[in-house]
Amino acid sequence: MKLSVVGATGLVGSKMIEILEERNFAVSELLAVASDKSVGKTIIFNKKKHSVINIEEAISRKPDIALFSAGGETSKKWAKKFSEQGTFVIDNSSAWRMEPDIKLIVPEVNADILQPNDTLIANPNCSTIQMVITLAPLHLKYKIKRVIVSTYQSVSGSGIKAVKQLENERTGKTEEKFYPHKIDKNCLPHCDDFTESGYTKEELKLINETRKILDDQNLMITATAVRVPVTGGHSESVNIEFENDFDLSDVRELLQNTDGVILQDDPLNNIYPMPSFAEEKDEVFVGRIRRDFSQPNSLNLWIVADNLRKGAATNAVQIAEYLVKKKFVG
Repeated sequence: MKLSVVGATGLVGSKMIEILEERNFAVSELLAVASDKSVGKTIIFNKKKHSVINIEEAISRKPDIALFSAGGETSKKWAKKFSEQGTFVIDNSSAWRMEPDIKLIVPEVNADILQPNDTLIANPNCSTIQMVITLAPLHLKYKIKRVIVSTYQSVSGSGIKAVKQLENERTGKTEEKFYPHKIDKNCLPHCDDFTESGYTKEELKLINETRKILDDQNLMITATAVRVPVTGGHSESVNIEFENDFDLSDVRELLQNTDGVILQDDPLNNIYPMPSFAEEKDEVFVGRIRRDFSQPNSLNLWIVADNLRKGAATNAVQIAEYLVKKKFVG
């Protein structure tokens, strides 16, 4: 199995390499790809040193799988050059997610739609992944009409420069800022760029990607995405209105038995999901489950996950594992 990680020196790319090793993914040859300024640097994988190469060399070596996490522009330019030669590309950027002929995959939800000719596969947005893995079983049983989501997203979702800004502000350093305002001791209702609609691109990703993954374009969703001074881990307050009524004990049992979900729902004993607990874990944590008394057939949830792991790197590796399991590759 020859596997390439494009963007290997970034936050998500390095996490992909770490998770490939953790999960004992059968890699016979790792091609670590980064920008020209990083070529020649070394990374450690399975206790061996690997030199970083450029993307042209990686293409020439025809990997079986390529995990992309180098930004949308890189993906638009290079992803199809890999896939057209038979490499299975799993792309973590937003470049291909809404293309009608590209599958958008959360393995626990919709991996079964993948076919051997799907050589370019999109990895969803981090905040979308943790929400849809929770919504999917509920939608199947109760039929969701409307979702209202407010996110509390960590700075690592913006990359290393954002993490550095938070760290600098906490130590009193004044250096170039990533965000337009301070982030320490603050909340920015500003994740990604604003569009003419007044929504940010992050909010529109939550809306459009959820509809695509759940295969329901009639699903009503509205979102507000907020950046908070947390280093890692995204949290979401989610209000769901169903067509059919539910019993809270049935909801808890359903989520308890959902692959990839861990229930933490004992608030009287201070047990509920938090970013500090979800750190370095691959599951999605769900709690604060309660009926919305203001609207019939409505439910409130609190959802937390490690955005670099399940929200990005782990989900991509799980897709690769599915390709191997189904013998599409390897």
